[in-house]
Amino acid sequence: MLEPVYRRKPALHDPRVSTFAVVSAPLRTSAESGKKTAGIRQPVYRGWRYVVVTAGVGILLFGLTAQYGNSAERPKTHVTRAVEPDEASTRQPEPLKVPDSQLEPIAWSALDGWTADDHSLAFATFLASCRPLLRSIPAKRETRPMYFALKQVCRRALHAGHLAKDQARLFFERNFRPLRIAKLADSAGLLTGYYEPIVDGSRFPTRIFKVPIYRRPPDLVPPLNSTGLGFPNKGQSLRRTSNGELVPYYDRGEILDGALDGQHLEICWIKDQADALMIQIQGSARVRLEDGTMLRINYDAHNGYPFVPVSRILIERNIIPRQEMSLERIREWMRANPENAEEVRRQNRSFVFFRIVGLSDDREAVGAQGIPLTPGRSIAIDRSLHVYGTPFFLRARLPLTTENQSTRFDRLMIAQDTGSAIVGPARADIFWGAGEEAGRLAEGLHHPATFAMLVPP
Repeated sequence: MLEPVYRRKPALHDPRVSTFAVVSAPLRTSAESGKKTAGIRQPVYRGWRYVVVTAGVGILLFGLTAQYGNSAERPKTHVTRAVEPDEASTRQPEPLKVPDSQLEPIAWSALDGWTADDHSLAFATFLASCRPLLRSIPAKRETRPMYFALKQVCRRALHAGHLAKDQARLFFERNFRPLRIAKLADSAGLLTGYYEPIVDGSRFPTRIFKVPIYRRPPDLVPPLNSTGLGFPNKGQSLRRTSNGELVPYYDRGEILDGALDGQHLEICWIKDQADALMIQIQGSARVRLEDGTMLRINYDAHNGYPFVPVSRILIERNIIPRQEMSLERIREWMRANPENAEEVRRQNRSFVFFRIVGLSDDREAVGAQGIPLTPGRSIAIDRSLHVYGTPFFLRARLPLTTENQSTRFDRLMIAQDTGSAIVGPARADIFWGAGEEAGRLAEGLHHPATFAMLVPP
């Protein structure tokens, strides 16, 4: 969304108004990418690979002119945006840029499976994202066009209220345009899954329940230059010493060796380290206490070290074959090999801290946007690239049956969460809910998919 240059002031809902310029990251030249041209004089592209402008009933894709040699001058492109009246005087949103990505405008008819989806469920999930988005006050440095454009669409969604399947589909088609998105040089994105484990636990340590779940320590300092609400899931966390010095925080090995002992940070205790690692990977859990109370915990902070998948270590050491890898298989191996498992866990220096979010089991896990997630409709995305509330239409073949047979998955999803391992423009983690069945769906998911991001026209 850019500055308006209209001769008359259009209505904000006018479908003829162009509100977006979408620009992807610079394309590397053939020399930069290391590809040989075998004597053929190849065009060298300068500037942006794509400028995508949504206008009227369609989306136009302009590939920049190919220039030979180094004398080429970057073409100048000027497009416009519509701004909300209450934000026009203070906001200068930039063109929609998705670094290191390729964007392709497509027609709704090109989305196989689009009409067969249940858009009423997707609309209800989108509406849940709209409420906090409309309540939010943009930060002074907020210039992302999707943020402001989604707020405009959300006002219309809130006014529309509950919609049936066909009505919801028409709402999305009238208020968005699809852009196929992928990382540069990739033909598809990647889908994984996550869920909310349910484990037994205790308020106090016992012979059975001896593994602590920790809350955020008071001496933990967020990564420097982090912005926004909440604790970021990336970057180097620090520890403030007694003399005020900032040093790297304790890693997993130091915490397992007792670095946090005596600080009374324990939320509860569970049975074993395998379950603790699983909870840290998933980012939330329901802990069933001795009296039947369901303690809900959710991600609150991390110690600042990169996550190293235990699965990768076990595959590299030829302990578990790649084709047999799953969270359940990892848990089985860890319980059967406690000493070796301890050494493997220490290779992952990352550690997660939690907070209590409830004492019941009647709500779904709360995502990073601060709202309960919708199983099968909510996804975690790369927060540095995308805005919460953005709809994505995903197409893939996934093993969703008990026989793990490949099934078509064509579904409109809403970005409502994030995760440190979710990196890239076409990368999503599907939330499946809580319990064993949700765990089965999530654990077997690591598949390619095509992504279509819906942007307001």
